[in-house]
Amino acid sequence: MRKEFIYFFFLFLAMKTTCQTKTIHVFVALCDNQFQGIVPVPTKLGNGKDPKNNLYWGAIYGVKSYFKRKSKDWVFKGVIPTRNNVIIERVLFKHAKKDIFLVADAYDGQYIKKCTEDFLRASNHQNSEAITFQNKQINIGGKANLLAYIGHDGLMDFNVDISYQKTSNLSKKDIIVLACFSQDYFSDEIKKANANPILWTTNLMAPEAYTLEAAINNWSENKPASIIKESAAKAYHAYQKCGMKGARNLFTYGFKN
Repeated sequence: MRKEFIYFFFLFLAMKTTCQTKTIHVFVALCDNQFQGIVPVPTKLGNGKDPKNNLYWGAIYGVKSYFKRKSKDWVFKGVIPTRNNVIIERVLFKHAKKDIFLVADAYDGQYIKKCTEDFLRASNHQNSEAITFQNKQINIGGKANLLAYIGHDGLMDFNVDISYQKTSNLSKKDIIVLACFSQDYFSDEIKKANANPILWTTNLMAPEAYTLEAAINNWSENKPASIIKESAAKAYHAYQKCGMKGARNLFTYGFKN
């Protein structure tokens, strides 16, 4: 009887863990001609205070627009209030079939450094936050299961000074960085954060949402980083017509040897 009780107890714990809600938290630094070291884009797309038209948010392949209008796997659930005064808009999506939520934050482009630092701290299990949707608690920041940064690679232009905590007793946070040369510029900080880069880049790129969707859909299926990389390359080539060889060379995972 005791053996049966122990068996069913651990089976219950396993089922509970399997069924836990997962969260993806996406940090988007809005494209900004004035405050970022970028090649200027059309004025309408490069106003970092205008999420509706911004290249990385409200434009056709921006995070909010793409996931809301083009994705078949993610369902828009609404705009969520936030107390962070540099986040212009926070939106919530839910996977159409799985208990996975995606929270995306549009940061005022002037505050790209703050966006980058918030992402890095979350990668280190810091800045934990929870929001409530239909009586369900959704963990974000340092408690999200997957973190992604989208936008200009600000580490080309500025340094960050973050106090990282020791996380040897915690699982490494899965992270994605869709920005130009992100492996080169983010590696030192991600190593300090003790996070696990499942997708980032080796060259110049357009950080648009179809790449993110391909990556997170495979992540949600527990696919390895090699498959996530391949899916990102296929999506990028499909839209950019850059050739699969170039797309495969653009994306990578892990750290350089």
